[in-house]
Amino acid sequence: MITLKKYELQHPAVSVIASDEQLDEYTNALIELEEQRNLSAEDRKYARMLAALIEKYEAEHYSIAAATPQDVLAELIEQNNLRQRDLVPLLGTESVVSEIVNGKRSLSKTNIEKLSVRFRVSPALFFPQTTKAVPNVLRNRKRRNSLA
Repeated sequence: MITLKKYELQHPAVSVIASDEQLDEYTNALIELEEQRNLSAEDRKYARMLAALIEKYEAEHYSIAAATPQDVLAELIEQNNLRQRDLVPLLGTESVVSEIVNGKRSLSKTNIEKLSVRFRVSPALFFPQTTKAVPNVLRNRKRRNSLA
């Protein structure tokens, strides 16, 4: 028989998230912890555990296909009220810009550098990504990464 040392817990025991209701409960608990100042070591460990469980559930239940570099560029063009020809000074000719946006031509390292400076975004946005979860933020929840 195995006997475990008895602990007095400050926080309720956590388990793998099995529902959206439990996800909301854990997310709210994490937000409350993040809003506190001077967390104890135990509070920080608990918050990291909640974050890990939340991320696992979201990855399994709210995954979306990652955007292609062309999707990212098209979105940046739209969000900045630009037209493809506005990128000619950066990328060369209208036909080159069109080929890039339509996926017929890949972005070069130089193109990526210029675009990341122009749009003030990380160059990583222009590299193909793997599937990732829809962040809880998109589900009308606020989360910060201050406890990582």
